[in-house]
Amino acid sequence: MKRHKRQEIETLRKEYPEGARIRLLSMNDPQAPPTGTEGTVRGVDDIGSILMLWDNGCGLNLIVGEDSFVKI
Repeated sequence: MKRHKRQEIETLRKEYPEGARIRLLSMNDPQAPPTGTEGTVRGVDDIGSILMLWDNGCGLNLIVGEDSFVKI
């Protein structure tokens, strides 16, 4: 997993603020929500993962640079 620099994390926090909506395009994880699942950003942690609450109840976080998603 890529380690983000402090400034990159701050940029992510501005780009994906709490309450922003995301649509998942792909995630390489056997427990991933289905492609197309939408969810709400809960925040960005100190390593740059986007903390998610998916509409289907899943809480799996997004890894920037590995997972594919769009802000809606």
